[in-house]
Amino acid sequence: MTAHTPELVPHAPGTVDVATTHASTEAAHGEGGGLPQFEFQHWFGQIVYLIFLFAILYLLIAKVFAPRMRRVFDEREATISTAIATARQVQAEAAGQAEAAKAEVEKARADSRAASVAAKARVTDEANRRAAEEEAVVNARIAEAETAIGKTRDAAMANVATIAADTASAIVERLTGKAPTAAETAAAVKGAA
Repeated sequence: MTAHTPELVPHAPGTVDVATTHASTEAAHGEGGGLPQFEFQHWFGQIVYLIFLFAILYLLIAKVFAPRMRRVFDEREATISTAIATARQVQAEAAGQAEAAKAEVEKARADSRAASVAAKARVTDEANRRAAEEEAVVNARIAEAETAIGKTRDAAMANVATIAADTASAIVERLTGKAPTAAETAAAVKGAA
């Protein structure tokens, strides 16, 4: 507490003398009262300090803070512009790579189709060649078999006359009891043929 605080004397318990408190406050602040900054005698100094502080603040803002903020804004703008340009470049490269990959896939598909057609043609040609070779082998075997059958048939036909003569002679001998001569048997077989 300050030394100028007057003692309060209550008139009744719980009450304070308002007049004494107001008088003591007036005496503590002086006789004039009011705010000193509104008194004309102090305005010149206040205006000089205001102009001085405004000039200092203006210089600080113009020479220190504004260039720093401008530099930060320029750096941010450059960073954003660079990031956007890089993103567009990467996007263009990705689109180019996607087109190249698509072209490679289409080329691979076309190559695989061509390879499958060529393989199918090669397999078909190989199968036809093998079938032709096997058919030629079978035809050669058939020709050999027909030749062998022809030889066997000719040999059998040559022996048929002899077998027929022997059979006719045996039948006649059995039926008549007398064997025919070879000339008679040969003439009978020749006449029957």
